Amino acid sequence: MKLLRVGTAGSERPALLDAEGALRDLSGVVPDIDGTLLADDAALGRVRAAAEAGELPVLDADGLRVGPPLARIGKIVCIGLNYHDHARETGAEPPAEPVIFFKAADTVVGPHDTVLVPRGSVKTDWEVELAVVIGRTARYLESHEEALAHVAGYAVAHDVSEREFQIERGGTWDKGKNCETFNPLGPWLVTADEVPDPQDLSLKLWVNGELKQDGSTAEQIFSVAEVVRYVSQFMTLYPGDVINTGTPAGVALGQPEPKPYLRAGDVVELEIGGLGRQRQEFKPA
Repeated sequence: MKLLRVGTAGSERPALLDAEGALRDLSGVVPDIDGTLLADDAALGRVRAAAEAGELPVLDADGLRVGPPLARIGKIVCIGLNYHDHARETGAEPPAEPVIFFKAADTVVGPHDTVLVPRGSVKTDWEVELAVVIGRTARYLESHEEALAHVAGYAVAHDVSEREFQIERGGTWDKGKNCETFNPLGPWLVTADEVPDPQDLSLKLWVNGELKQDGSTAEQIFSVAEVVRYVSQFMTLYPGDVINTGTPAGVALGQPEPKPYLRAGDVVELEIGGLGRQRQEFKPA
């Protein structure tokens, strides 16, 4: 299933994109799309049955805002330097273990919402990423099979980053990762049954119409299954938690000087095969 949330910010309603591309209203079946729903097999079954029966009302998508596909996110765990080609372009050694940092849940916005360039920023960068959404409580997972069984679905994430804040201002990466609007998510939460192999997904990103990133999750240093298993050794993952799994080559940081960092007025578009497409205009904070 392709689950999404539509409407004005803070007042989104749950919806579903059916096989014919029609937008269907889920608000009569479930109150929202969040960790509580993803952990409830019976509720998900009701959604699937209603969709298959053609019982869901059609929504007029014209002019309707698409919000983040997941409400009440608990935490966003991010994996750094997780693509062989990205490590090469930045001159970094591939890590021996996954690099973990965090984004606050309040950085999440809709897939087509405005992204704000922070005040004083000179190195705002783009990063298309596969987001993994957790559907079952995960702690000390032992195998890749067990890890994937805890995944509810997948989504497109834009891990917007400010490289000066991240690298040059002291402290951890979090300074350059948690500026407001720095995690557009969606348009859909695609349930795991529709993604048979998360290591066979194409990722693309364009800046002002120019293709900048063109990669594949096959290039990941640590697979989705390994990332989920590994993270569960250090923290409990709950339904509705999100893991951003890293970005392929092509970010501004990895390009020759003068590096083409983002400025107000730029337009970024990104997509992952089967998971949908995003478009953001960048404006000053």
